[in-house]
Amino acid sequence: MALSTKQSFLAGIGAALAVFFVVGFFVLLIMVLRTEEAPAPQAANPSAVAGNAAPEAPAINFAPVTDSDWMRGNPEAGVTIVEYSDLECPYCKSFHPEISQAVDEYKDRVRWVYRHFPLTSIHPKAPKEAEAAECAGELGGNDGFWAFIDRVFEVTPSNNGLDVDELPDIAEYAGIDRADFTACLESGRWAEKVQQQANDAVVAGGQGTPYSVIVTPDGEKIPVNGSVSYAQLKSFFDSVLN
Repeated sequence: MALSTKQSFLAGIGAALAVFFVVGFFVLLIMVLRTEEAPAPQAANPSAVAGNAAPEAPAINFAPVTDSDWMRGNPEAGVTIVEYSDLECPYCKSFHPEISQAVDEYKDRVRWVYRHFPLTSIHPKAPKEAEAAECAGELGGNDGFWAFIDRVFEVTPSNNGLDVDELPDIAEYAGIDRADFTACLESGRWAEKVQQQANDAVVAGGQGTPYSVIVTPDGEKIPVNGSVSYAQLKSFFDSVLN
């Protein structure tokens, strides 16, 4: 049946309105989705707000150096380098001859303090080796301690590779009585000291080994992360001594 002119007109308006609402719905939907996907506005750069001021470096604190520490160089030297080390760390092994050479050259003006920082999670043998070094120091004094760790770094393949059964042999090589050394090591009496020094290393800012801190004549503390070369150490020492 044919529609009248009025009916045709109303049908046309209805169709137009339907199209309008459908198109409007999709436009609104797209706007909503874009709003949800848009990244949230970011705060202004705090450095820019603060005039690009650099953040203040955290203070480095560790147990004071005393006569009970193991030292090389001049005990009264104005410059101190405190090293926190792990006897099974490959970077400590490579660093040892570098710092030995540097301190030997500056032995009248620099003292080197060795402290333990065994990374137990990756080097489970390292704490016992640190205790062994303490036994060597107990029985052989300062010279015995240094002779022992020098030898450990010479023979260990690092990364937990040293056979702990070799420790008495290393002690003998360092001039320590084998039986006395074995008795000391089995007693475990140095385990607490080793753990305390490891805790101290963390407080001082150590996150890996070797971790060293150079203390200048005016008390400034300069962190040295990782293994650095003799030339770099020489540059450090020259900068604080001159």
